[in-house]
Amino acid sequence: MMKGSIVTDMQNVLEPESGTLDQLLIDGAFETGHGPQFEVLDKFTLKPFRLIKSADETQVRRAVDTAHAAFKAGAPTPYERGAILDRAIGCLSRRADEFISAMVREAGFTSSDAAGEVKRCQETLRLSAEEARRLSGEVIPLEGAPGQTGRLGFTVRVPLGVIAAITPFNSPLNTVTHKVAPGFAAGNAVILKPSSQTPVTAMLLAECLLEAGMPKGYLSVLQGGGDVAKALLADERVRFFAFTGSTEVGRSIQQSAGLRRTQMELGSIAFTLLCDDADLDRALPKIVNAGYRKAGQVCTSIQMLLVHESIFEDVTKQLAARVEKLVYGDPKNDDTFVGPMISEREAMRVEAWVEEAMASGATRLAGSARQGAILPPTLLTNISDSMKVGCQEIFGPVMCVAPYSSLDEAITRVNATPYGLATGMFTNRIKDAFQVAMRLEVGGVHINETSSSRVDVMPYGGSKDSGFGREGPRYAIHEMTEERVITISTT
Repeated sequence: MMKGSIVTDMQNVLEPESGTLDQLLIDGAFETGHGPQFEVLDKFTLKPFRLIKSADETQVRRAVDTAHAAFKAGAPTPYERGAILDRAIGCLSRRADEFISAMVREAGFTSSDAAGEVKRCQETLRLSAEEARRLSGEVIPLEGAPGQTGRLGFTVRVPLGVIAAITPFNSPLNTVTHKVAPGFAAGNAVILKPSSQTPVTAMLLAECLLEAGMPKGYLSVLQGGGDVAKALLADERVRFFAFTGSTEVGRSIQQSAGLRRTQMELGSIAFTLLCDDADLDRALPKIVNAGYRKAGQVCTSIQMLLVHESIFEDVTKQLAARVEKLVYGDPKNDDTFVGPMISEREAMRVEAWVEEAMASGATRLAGSARQGAILPPTLLTNISDSMKVGCQEIFGPVMCVAPYSSLDEAITRVNATPYGLATGMFTNRIKDAFQVAMRLEVGGVHINETSSSRVDVMPYGGSKDSGFGREGPRYAIHEMTEERVITISTT
């Protein structure tokens, strides 16, 4: 493949497979949905390659019935839960090529992005297994209070019950695992509703977990769209909702959940700051990767790169040259760095935003016209806050670069958005780094890394309209359990 070109191999386009696949998991067995049928598209060819039927209300209710009954019967021991998650890692290793192939087709990931998902999923399973085995409370020093001689106190963490996980298309394996694995590690029964745009990867993971010994009822998978999510929300036996997606949908789920607990990882306008003392040879490759991997469809993809005015001209020239060299097109091609977006409709939306920005005075330093669901990696400057690309989440392969004159100005600009998920900063001045870390209203600040820097062991989540609650196995397990106080009087 040539740089900046697209190669379509129509000989590899598959027609829809005959019939439907058993893509629901209820009570330890796979079955076909009884609800409306939907197509899963190959995101590059835009041709369907799977036909799946959604769950209907009866199947949603039965999934909750079996999950609730399994929870009431008692979870496996913490040791056994950890062993099941550990065994699932081996299944992923053996079937890695299947997972990669599924994500390349249904998510439009490049092979390298899909392989990264598999590796991170294995790490998330490993961390969750470790946390399952060391889930504990703490001793309370009751005798430190007056009149409590001979009294012992301690806490334990107990599971909540049935958990619903509603997951997005842009991380169809690892984000699913960040909800399912900690949920089960904590002793909960989990009902998963994956994105209808990427349902196949979730079922492959379910197969691995069943093979590893997941007991009946402790994992259910329900395919479908908003109707399935609404049916889960309507059942009061579902005690916790873990959601990753848009802020608008998150607000609706939170309103319906009422007093039930939730974990919300929502929208973002992610910034990264490039200071005048930054090591550009180290920073620029990280910035390009963070701006365009997964076609920019990551909550923490760099949308706004703020560059100190003294190096702005040099940085924009170097960035433009790097972005123009990125290979885009067929994700099955080993050289491709930017594959298709999740749909042609989304690619058209982002293209329209770019055109609107250019009509209002923005300058396109790299990029060209959309081709199907593929939007070539785009770099913009001369952005104003009134443009959609400057005030709304782009969620596509577009990065905007703007100058700043002082650290106060940069901090104010980041904090002015309604979001607060993560920010990156490149500098060698510890005083400036500390100031940014303490003043930014975001869930994570990464010094000498980009906004998209994430390690699965860390707490991950946002503030303001970016949501609340934290992923990361240890932190998610804390949220998916509740603390119980136990006291014993010995006299």
